[in-house]
Amino acid sequence: MSLLAIDMGSSSCKAAAFSEEGQILASRTHAYSPENPRPSWAEMSPHKFWEALRSVVREASSDTRKDPVEVLTISSHGETFVPVNSNLQPISAAILNMDNRAVTQSNWLLTRLGHKCIFEITGLTPHPMYPLPKILWLREHQPEVYSSAARFLSVTDYLLTCLGLPPYIDYSLASRFLAFDIRRRCWSEEILSACDLSPDRFATPTPAGTVAGRLSPGTASELGLPSGAWVVVGGHDQPCAALASAVMTKGRASASLGTYECLVTASEAPSLCDAALAANLNTCCHVVPDRFVTLAYFPSGIMVEWFRRLLYPEHAASVDEEFAALESHVSAGPTGLCVAPHLVGTCNPEFNPHASGIILGLRPSTNRSDIYKGILEGIAFEFTTMTESLERVTGPLEDICVTGGGCRSRLGLRLRASLAGRRLHLMQCPEAVCLGTAILAAVGVGKFDGFAQAVEKMVRVGETIHPDPAIAQVYRAQLHQYRLLYSSLSAVREAQAATWL
Repeated sequence: MSLLAIDMGSSSCKAAAFSEEGQILASRTHAYSPENPRPSWAEMSPHKFWEALRSVVREASSDTRKDPVEVLTISSHGETFVPVNSNLQPISAAILNMDNRAVTQSNWLLTRLGHKCIFEITGLTPHPMYPLPKILWLREHQPEVYSSAARFLSVTDYLLTCLGLPPYIDYSLASRFLAFDIRRRCWSEEILSACDLSPDRFATPTPAGTVAGRLSPGTASELGLPSGAWVVVGGHDQPCAALASAVMTKGRASASLGTYECLVTASEAPSLCDAALAANLNTCCHVVPDRFVTLAYFPSGIMVEWFRRLLYPEHAASVDEEFAALESHVSAGPTGLCVAPHLVGTCNPEFNPHASGIILGLRPSTNRSDIYKGILEGIAFEFTTMTESLERVTGPLEDICVTGGGCRSRLGLRLRASLAGRRLHLMQCPEAVCLGTAILAAVGVGKFDGFAQAVEKMVRVGETIHPDPAIAQVYRAQLHQYRLLYSSLSAVREAQAATWL
């Protein structure tokens, strides 16, 4: 029997079937694209999520007939939500995490409740990426949607309803709403009261790994799965990836190198100190019971993908071939470019939704490989800053386990390891979110006595990349220039924001 894990990402849905030893038995992917009907908006039909899930599950299940799927678990990126009616049917587009329309509402929350109050309850600082400000935006600008919405569900909750099951949300995904009390593990009465909302407008919080139910014969047939297959509640993709990297205690971090680059540490208590608040670090519930994760993140892969589409609009070659061609022509040393990869705003420490991408230092001799390497350098600079911010709050970090699409670039990995001065461990399983989700499935149906035993059996490290002090030395000046650029952009970004409001 196999464990089928689903990772609902921001640009694609992945399904991977695992054995109880952590081996991938089948893997399928279905891509989708957001729509941007207006500046700062990012939406998608909820049906795309369901169609993608149905497609990858049917394909993966057909590859596992010798090891039929016993349990299905869905995890997802955070912040995206779907308004549904009393029949749990979607009544509008899903509003995605990268959507920044609710700046005014985010600022209102900050004024109404205070920065520190919100942080101490939710582990977050107000930002338009979160569902709560967007729900307030709907109430003001699309009252017909708001009034018709019985509930506002995350992607996993919505998909559970598509499977004919109750809308459960695990604590880690609930933590991404800006309305969840992470210490009490319930919807915050104080925050919701201030917004004139009630907890019944959201899904029911429950621990990750909880059994949600079994598939009915009809739903199972539609998905190509055995009738009565178990469905287990998944979690937020980043804590799932952390679990797949054995990040359950202090001293070790995971880094998911995707559309956003997210570094995650774990602890027994939430990191709600003044230093964490000053750096706008996020502290959320882990998918592991009685554990918390602290996150630092920034947009990264979106800049690489933007440049790739600019150069190769027809996708004449594979992604790996296109990147390999660029890397084969890069210069040996620093490019001298300062590339800020903030196409959809900054995250830690300032969380500025008005920030945009910057390329500084262009010369007549600058070529496409220089710009590509400059993007990788900028991402490595951000990675270094995030690592330092986390270490100041959560303690020493020497080992970071890395997964995700960014691992395709050896150059990018060497730059991150060397500039951050940390060992990077490439996990043997390339699908960390799916593996962490499969661990939830295995523990949820009793395959293991607990998470420690499951991790010992299913998680393995592959290659280790060590930092190169010589690379760090030659980049010292360019890193300093990058940080000067970052700090000098405040006035420009304020002026831009004034024109966008």
